[in-house]
Amino acid sequence: MKSLFLTKLTAIASVLTSSLIGAFAGQKVEQRAELRVGDEAPDFKLPGSDGKTYRLSEFRNKKIVVLAWFPKAFTPGCTRECRAFAQQADAFEGLPVAYFTVSADTPEDNKRFAESLKAQYPILSDPTRQTALAYGVLTNPQGFAQRWTFIIGPDGKILHIDKQVKVDSHARDVADWIRNWLQQHPEWKPQE
Repeated sequence: MKSLFLTKLTAIASVLTSSLIGAFAGQKVEQRAELRVGDEAPDFKLPGSDGKTYRLSEFRNKKIVVLAWFPKAFTPGCTRECRAFAQQADAFEGLPVAYFTVSADTPEDNKRFAESLKAQYPILSDPTRQTALAYGVLTNPQGFAQRWTFIIGPDGKILHIDKQVKVDSHARDVADWIRNWLQQHPEWKPQE
């Protein structure tokens, strides 16, 4: 009985703490339902490590979009994952895809991170964490993103969510998933 009471009390304290942290930080804490396959993907406007700004809506009907969230630049697992995207770029050749890794790090940190990896793809930054909150990859407004990858269809709807990322083969795994989806949907052609 005491154990159940303590579990419930801990859960309530966690929700209140998250709300208070967001309130004191001046951020709106939005408790939203977890995104699922078939849901409309939240639009975003995020700076890339290449100095450009990217919006999901720019790719509508033109490309499949990959958002591979990672917790923190320059950490071992995140370095391996982002390096895989940099070194396995050939896996995406010929695919109508825009792929990004993304974290809550600053644009300056992710620029240095991309340079250290010799990444030819953009690493996006979400230092306000608003996009991360919209995608549900944060457990609280001050935290690190979870290592989840969203594959978003040309219609702006979520095609696939990978929550079991294998960092060393992730780029090839994502490209294979997209290739398979395209084979199952031969009717879709990107608009120019």
